[in-house]
Amino acid sequence: MSAETLNLTLRVWRQKNAADQGRFVEYKAEGITVHCSFLEMLDIVNERLQDRGEEPIAFDHDCREGICGMCSLVINGTPHGPRRGVTVCQLHMRWFKDGDVITVEPWRAEAFPPIRDLVVNRGALDRIVQAGGFVSVRTGGAPDGNAVAVSKTEADLSMDAASCIGCGACVAACKNASAMLFLGAQVSKYKHLPQGDPERERRIVQMIAAHDAAGFGACTNYTECEAVCPKQIPVRVIAESYREYMRALCKGRAPGVKEAAAGGGAG
Repeated sequence: MSAETLNLTLRVWRQKNAADQGRFVEYKAEGITVHCSFLEMLDIVNERLQDRGEEPIAFDHDCREGICGMCSLVINGTPHGPRRGVTVCQLHMRWFKDGDVITVEPWRAEAFPPIRDLVVNRGALDRIVQAGGFVSVRTGGAPDGNAVAVSKTEADLSMDAASCIGCGACVAACKNASAMLFLGAQVSKYKHLPQGDPERERRIVQMIAAHDAAGFGACTNYTECEAVCPKQIPVRVIAESYREYMRALCKGRAPGVKEAAAGGGAG
């Protein structure tokens, strides 16, 4: 066998639908070039399955450029696989060895119900954003770049948080299936900009309530979320979100704060 190719054994989670119990099925992935990405390797396996008249493995993918966050796979127990700061679609087979046994699973969390095989419904993350992860004030036309003064430090903190791609790896890695790293990133990107001030209190309280209602667990500072985040969002954003939450409850002046606070908390 060429040093440029690998013979692998895949243990892949197969599940027909949410009602199916599901199971691991073993497949041989032979003659895989080391230049393939992990998703391209799965494409090859699926082509071979279809040639044999078997059902291909269902998995999420879209841009395959590390931008969209769709490639949601747990590889050998780690969301997005063994390389830090890398999404599955950017994980290349050269990081594996010939003869490796690779276990591939979906994100596992109560808030992410299974759809089929490696595909789960991550709509709960969308509901958190819909609850308050936006700016609805009328800003008019685009202002001059220097019209609103924002320090570089604050702008950098906002941009760091805004790099979150919403993949859900933080949830899949957390023992509590908490989405607080994701939520914190949505809060932090507005906290450091003046455009986020008008809805500041309402935003955090409503997003926390949506987080809890979706079935995500509480954050207890395991920090696995930061370790597996492909964009390396720091756990600092979680601390910021808790400070924002306490600030909102203490002020109690934003529309909907008292009502939302009565219906849910920060775990």
